[in-house]
Amino acid sequence: MARFSLFLSTLLLSVITLVSSAPTGSENATTIQLDPRAPAQVITKCTVPNTAALTFDDGPYWFMREVIRQVEAVNGKATFFVNGNNWACIYNTELSGNVRYAFERGHQIASHTWQHKDLTTLTWDQIHHQMWLTEQAITRITGAVPAFMRPPYGNHNGLVREAAGVRGQNIVLWDFDSGDSTGSTVAQQKTRYDQLVGRRPSNVLSLQHDVHWNTVYETLPHAISKLRAAGYNLVTVADCLGTRKYQSVGAAEPRNANWVC
Repeated sequence: MARFSLFLSTLLLSVITLVSSAPTGSENATTIQLDPRAPAQVITKCTVPNTAALTFDDGPYWFMREVIRQVEAVNGKATFFVNGNNWACIYNTELSGNVRYAFERGHQIASHTWQHKDLTTLTWDQIHHQMWLTEQAITRITGAVPAFMRPPYGNHNGLVREAAGVRGQNIVLWDFDSGDSTGSTVAQQKTRYDQLVGRRPSNVLSLQHDVHWNTVYETLPHAISKLRAAGYNLVTVADCLGTRKYQSVGAAEPRNANWVC
């Protein structure tokens, strides 16, 4: 299935020639030229005033429901950019259950690719393979086809943007980094949030990682408190942009033998 998807994705970027029905031996067949899909838009900021989109990378992980509990305590929503097989396998019974739980409660599930590889070092087919496997998992678990993806490390080039565009997705980066994945202490992360609120931008698109205990149980309560006190509504990425979370939503797939990493 993955190989077939890669073929279709590559085909979309090519100039496709369609030959209309014609009698056998006819030399008057009609051809239609189709243009390539436009590269993905790269989003670095929210657009809706007074919104803060808290985004969490590298899960799903065992702290996901605690993130949800905290955010929902202030009537907010979060966005989870999930990997397929990075810190843990997305098909793990508990973790896939967490993804489904987040989706059903209105939080946003988006792609962070399968193994967290730097996509700018990969070939066209390899990029699609990393994207496709995670999209497939999200769709199996939730029934939804994600409309957004975040490349690992925020790294992207022309191939990555074109691949995301083919897949109908936009690329989401951030305008605030808590520093939780680059060695910042909890105290330093809290200070960053204090400074952010002190500047009081119109909106916030933040980066943190729900695979770190300290992020979830120490930094996040402080961040939520500060952002709410400053008048921000905690919303999904789609809501902070005024657009839809998913390309489509259908029925989830029952767990089966294909749910493996």
